[in-house]
Formats: sequence, structure tokens, C-alpha cells
Amino acid sequence: MPNVKSINFVVLGKQEIASEFGKKGTQTDLTLYDRKETDIIKTWVVPNGFPDKIQPLFQAINLAEYVIFCVDKLDKFTGEMIIALDSLKKDKGILSHTYDVDESRLDSMIKDTVLEKYLKVPQDKIKDEMNKWEPILVEGKPEVVVDHCFDVKGVGTVILGKVTSGKIKQYDNLKIYPLGADVLIKSIQMHDDPVTEAVCPARVGLAVKGPKPDEVGRGDVICQENINIKNEIELDFQKNKFYKGDISQNQMCIVSVGMQIKAAKFSSIEPVILAFDKPVTYRDGETCVILKPESTSIRILGSGTIR
Repeated sequence: MPNVKSINFVVLGKQEIASEFGKKGTQTDLTLYDRKETDIIKTWVVPNGFPDKIQPLFQAINLAEYVIFCVDKLDKFTGEMIIALDSLKKDKGILSHTYDVDESRLDSMIKDTVLEKYLKVPQDKIKDEMNKWEPILVEGKPEVVVDHCFDVKGVGTVILGKVTSGKIKQYDNLKIYPLGADVLIKSIQMHDDPVTEAVCPARVGLAVKGPKPDEVGRGDVICQENINIKNEIELDFQKNKFYKGDISQNQMCIVSVGMQIKAAKFSSIEPVILAFDKPVTYRDGETCVILKPESTSIRILGSGTIR
């Protein structure tokens, strides 16, 4: 599979439309659909664990370069999806809606958010517009973010994830963080086909030597040794204006950083400093979103850039 390119989409709102685009693959609280065309592999991730849980929404969005948002109702969950996309600055997308959705009300909900930049199309035109998009490559050192990991009999530890930067090659010796263990890439698959290398933003299956499946979690990062690993971070924080509760010192929360979801508490309010139970990995300037899953209204407390 020489020079195969990749594009990753997240499908929000009317999630079932993803089955029109690709073939269903891995299914947990995230469901992945994919399709291989001549020289391109397209993947659609659906946060089917949402709206029961808020966490899969952020993980699905973080896996994608492009958004397909087909609004089928205007409720608090649609509001959460809009806030999530805006918090993560996902400004490349298609916006569509079903016939029973009030377009002017939807327009007012997306006002002053990144969704104002989305291409608005009827539902039957989504596929045509989606096919015009080109892959977005991020050059740099090899890096993979993990979304699933399991043991395969006769193979050992298999990691599913996305190449978020650079290129990974068979027999690369890398590290997995926050564990810090060595990882040897024994083999690579794309769309169930063996390859010797994969370029960002490819979805990959990696057979690895090193960590055991129970040592690997969603959001772990496979890379070289130049990533931040900390138990405490300071945020350039902005509270979500729709979140009604107050923030207090030592208050507990859940934090989304990339694909990681970690428990934390506010060790300081001015400035906002979060202390984590377990170490978090991040890149300088990465966006962090604070969640309150038990909230009965909007579950997104706010977001900010890590200082």
C-alpha cells in the first residue's frame, strides 16, 4: 500500500448516517467506520457512548480532522456538542439538519462559535461535499495516540490509534507515555493490510513488544522522549458561560486532554491549577477541557490552554 493517505471524520448528531459512508469496524463507546478508496483510507468515528456519557464526545472529536454534524434535534446535548467543537477549535466541518429542526434557532445556537465557518448543506449533499476534502498532514517526529488496546492470541499486545505527527515505521523503537516503557513496533496494519510505514493522520493497528494491554490506556501517547508528563498543570482558563455552577478550591472534576480523560481537582482557582490523581501527558499549548459528568444541565465546565 504505497503512498496511502488518510482522512478522519467525526460524525455528530444523527450518528446513524455514518453507516452510509463506510463499513463498521471497532465498536466500544466509540464506533469506527472506514472505507478504502484508490489511494485514500477514510474513517468516521461516532461517539455512540454519548449522550449517556460526555467523555466519548471529546475523544471522538479529538480523533478527527473534520466534522460532520447532522443536527436532528435542538436540545441540551446539541448544545454540548456545539460547545465541545468550539472548545476544541474544530473549525473544518459540514453542518446539516433534518427537516424538523428550526434553522433560525440552530443559527442562533452556533452564533460566535467555530461552527459559523462550517459549510451548510442539505443532508443528501453531505457525501458529495465530504469527498472534496483533502488529507491534513502534520510533519514532525513520529507520534501515535492510542484509542484501543487488547491482547491477540499469537500476536501479543495490539494497539489501535492514530498517527498524530510524522511517520511511524516497522521496527521503530519508541516510548509509551505516561508509562515511560519502551515500545518496539513489530508490525503495522492500515485497513487490515500490512504496511511497513504509516504517515500522519493514518489510523493504524500496531503489534508491539513492550507494554502489556492492561498497562496501556486510551489517550496514551507513543513517541520519542519529548513530551510533558505532569501531575499538575496551570490553565489559561475560561469558564463556559452556560455552566451554572461555581468553581471552588479542591472541587473534583474530570479533565479531557487530547484522548485522555483524567480525574483531577482544582488545587487553585486564581490562577486555575489542576492536580491529577495520575500523570497527564500533553504538548505545550494543548487545549484542556474540564467536565462535570454528574451535572444535570451542561456538563462542560470550561476550557483553556495549558501554560
